Amino acid sequence: MRTKKTEIIPKPLPLSFYTRKSLTVARELLGKTFVRIINGKILSGLIVETEAYTGRTDPASHSYKGKTKRNEVMFNRPGLLYVYFIYGVHYCANATAGKPGDAHAVLIRAIEPLSGIEEMKKFRQVNNIYNLTSGPGKLCMALDISLELNGIDITSKSEVFIFDSGYTNFKISASKRIGISKAEDRLNRFFIYGNPFVTNHKFNKLK
Repeated sequence: MRTKKTEIIPKPLPLSFYTRKSLTVARELLGKTFVRIINGKILSGLIVETEAYTGRTDPASHSYKGKTKRNEVMFNRPGLLYVYFIYGVHYCANATAGKPGDAHAVLIRAIEPLSGIEEMKKFRQVNNIYNLTSGPGKLCMALDISLELNGIDITSKSEVFIFDSGYTNFKISASKRIGISKAEDRLNRFFIYGNPFVTNHKFNKLK
């Protein structure tokens, strides 16, 4: 497992990074570092798994049928955090992408914890590090992400942002998305091959 060497945080990814199609952004977010700042404490992790949702052309996307109160952040502009509540239990965090109005989004499915791990364990109430953030609901619970953060600008150093950690030594794999009932055949899920922090990895099930 990689460890964070310093608390100095580089600049967040710029708006231009997100003003591209979600399929491109989803692949290129792998290896970047996701940061959550809570009361001055830095919780962070390497993004190891994402899913792309391609707006009005994607039946599995929240924006497929048009703008609603729930998904309005998707229609705003790229580079925002889109948070939604699902199954009455979990929050999920996405980065908006594409041009304004495209309503593309990239679901951050899993991260490899780097810093603030003890705080993550307290939020999740689990000790197995591989089970901390290995899924979108787990990730949001570990980082205390809820609807209060919906719509914040992740291209600035706010409570949540993403920066380029320079980590590139990995292979990207693609697969079908998880937990959807429409457009199931699309290979819009991307993950770092062999990483033990991705969803449903065997290590996630250890106590």
